[in-house]
Amino acid sequence: MKLVLVAHGTRHPGGAVVIEEIAAGLRSCVDVPVVVAYADVAQPDVTSVLDGPAVVVPAFLASGYHVRVDIPQQIALSGRSDVVLAPALGPDPLVVSAVCSRLREAGHRRGDAVVLAAAGSSDQRALADVQAAARLLRASGVGYVATASPRVPDVVSGLHGRVAVASWLLAPGAFHGSLASCGADVVSEPIGAHPLVVEALLRRYHAALAHRRAA
Repeated sequence: MKLVLVAHGTRHPGGAVVIEEIAAGLRSCVDVPVVVAYADVAQPDVTSVLDGPAVVVPAFLASGYHVRVDIPQQIALSGRSDVVLAPALGPDPLVVSAVCSRLREAGHRRGDAVVLAAAGSSDQRALADVQAAARLLRASGVGYVATASPRVPDVVSGLHGRVAVASWLLAPGAFHGSLASCGADVVSEPIGAHPLVVEALLRRYHAALAHRRAA
């Protein structure tokens, strides 16, 4: 079954590059078509790429409104009954390990206080996913770039010693750009097309496929 990789969508060119890199990583691991779609902002949307059996895999770090409402609605609009929706990436330990890797690349030192920086959401389930990721990361605190509170600079300023900000953002853009002025000693790059992200998405594809075949 075709794998449909769904991202949020962004006007930042770097965001589309990251999603295409992730898609390329998936293509190297499966012998089925892998296509990219977007839940918002960019095209194509999910509906327009569903022309046969497919597993839709959301490249989202939390199960917010887009994952729970927008993507299922777009699947429903396709009129297809042979489409399976996989879970979002969420607080997957593989993705958290990718964040740790980005932190080390940025210059994180043993003993640094770590703040997990997320986009933010008004959806409590999405915020719960972020908190779960922070626990896996053993972060000293969680800060948000928008929508939710506390904001990242406020969390950073409340900590002592060196502070490293772990970016819980998949791709570059305005949200990650704002972290440069958050006051931390170290800010990691976005998670990007890390091999562990590709592995986590691949596992979701195979699990959804196995569930459909068993049903």
